[in-house]
Amino acid sequence: MSEHHHDPTTTTAALRTVEQAKEQRRVIAGTIVGTSIEWYDFFLYASAAGLVFSKLFFAPMGPQAALIISFLSVGLSFLFRPFGAFIAGHLGDRWGRKRILMITLVGMGAATTLIGILPTYATIGVLAPILLILLRVLQGISAGGEWGGAALMAVEHAPVDRRGIYGSAPQIGVPLGLLLSSGVLALMTVIAPGEAFMAWGWRIPFLLSVVLIGVGYWIRHGVEESPVFKQIAEVKNERKAPIGVLFKKHGVLVIFAALIFAGNNAAGYMTTGGFIQNYATDPEGPLGFDRGPVLLAVTGSAITWLIFTIVGGWLSDKVGRRTSYLVGWVVLFIGILTLFPLVNTGSLGLLFLGLVILTIGLGLTYGQQSATYTELFPASVRFSGVSISYAIGAILGGAFAPTIAQALLNATHSTQSIGVYLCGVVVLGFLANALLRDRTGIPLGHGNEEAQAVSPLVFAGRKDS
Repeated sequence: MSEHHHDPTTTTAALRTVEQAKEQRRVIAGTIVGTSIEWYDFFLYASAAGLVFSKLFFAPMGPQAALIISFLSVGLSFLFRPFGAFIAGHLGDRWGRKRILMITLVGMGAATTLIGILPTYATIGVLAPILLILLRVLQGISAGGEWGGAALMAVEHAPVDRRGIYGSAPQIGVPLGLLLSSGVLALMTVIAPGEAFMAWGWRIPFLLSVVLIGVGYWIRHGVEESPVFKQIAEVKNERKAPIGVLFKKHGVLVIFAALIFAGNNAAGYMTTGGFIQNYATDPEGPLGFDRGPVLLAVTGSAITWLIFTIVGGWLSDKVGRRTSYLVGWVVLFIGILTLFPLVNTGSLGLLFLGLVILTIGLGLTYGQQSATYTELFPASVRFSGVSISYAIGAILGGAFAPTIAQALLNATHSTQSIGVYLCGVVVLGFLANALLRDRTGIPLGHGNEEAQAVSPLVFAGRKDS
């Protein structure tokens, strides 16, 4: 008889575990879909800037100036990302992670869709470029707020020993967004070749964002609020001015966290910022490759980037965030040293190999970032800390990396100078990492604020008992 007897507490615990696992899967799906859509929108604009916007929106300035203004409008959004991070961080620490994520998703998607229906200069004159730039600014503000919320939702929902792999979910949105945007644009050049692409073909990828928002909103709507924020809300202890507290108590930590991301971001923007594509396909340059095969090589390297981003997150759960990062920096350093020598051989196969080696290092210094950042900051200022560190790192790293690389190339007529610059930024990232104690597995709950508030900086000295 006894073997038929079920302990109701065991059954309840089992059901709770199943429900938790389902919720964690929903969170992962929500963060991957949300960040992929965000980066699809972000990179789509960057790809269209040179192909379309310079001709349809900025043409009266003359071809050279139009191209420069077009690319400047791409970089402009970076300057508004900290603004988005400040707003989202402040409100996210007061209102919760989920609500902010819904707002940033809709903001980014609405801006992208509106670009798809925007009349050109030929139709409404100077108003066209003004509206285009305003929509790009809205994209920048949304991007600044999106990542912090997605990272916290993924990591704060994760089991302690799997924060790295769960936290890699929002990270793979970057290579997925790059794959999606370049893939859809390439497809449209086939469906609407030549004049048709300039007339209407380029608009379709932007209008597709409406469908993507719908999917993202539906998935995110079903995700529960972060358990850490629920604790904060229960004790009604959300900070009234989380940003003020953040800079007063953890200002130096924000800079160190930003330098970690800058090291990865500057190298990453050699492809996501379009520098390699432009350098390799420039008809006046040393290589003069066709655009198609180079775009294909970049797309292929986005796949290795995606795979090694997941590996980076997984590895950080096994050996700790700090160790996995330090290994990653060494691999990235090697990737930068080999990149231009391989690209400059004039062989497409070796160009692809150079990009693959680079993206292995990029993945290994990116997958663990969500978990690392989440474990660095106390619960009550965490959204602000994570978002603002990320936005500052993006400005220091990626925002001007393609421009700096082009300026160095123009000044020295050699890619060696670009290698030296990128290696320098990677060394800064390595040192910033080496000066932070490992916080892998630290309790993230609101009840552990005291332990979380102890500075992880090696030179700060420990204040904990």
